[in-house]
Amino acid sequence: MRYVHRVAAIAACVVASQLTACGSLGVEPWQRGTLAHEEMQVVSDPLEASVDDHIYFSKEASSGGRSYGGGGCGCN
Repeated sequence: MRYVHRVAAIAACVVASQLTACGSLGVEPWQRGTLAHEEMQVVSDPLEASVDDHIYFSKEASSGGRSYGGGGCGCN
């Protein structure tokens, strides 16, 4: 009897997981206008971001993206 309950529970979980995965992953055309607003951008002020990058790279004595590990000394 327990085997039947386990199989039924597993089947219910599989069906539930398949039903939740049916959403669309893309951006619909009518949503693009909202995403184009200035407050939705990762960097809302490009001039301020470039000044911040200049200060950061001057202090670190390195160049490149902030997402890279290690410092500017080359001892990574």
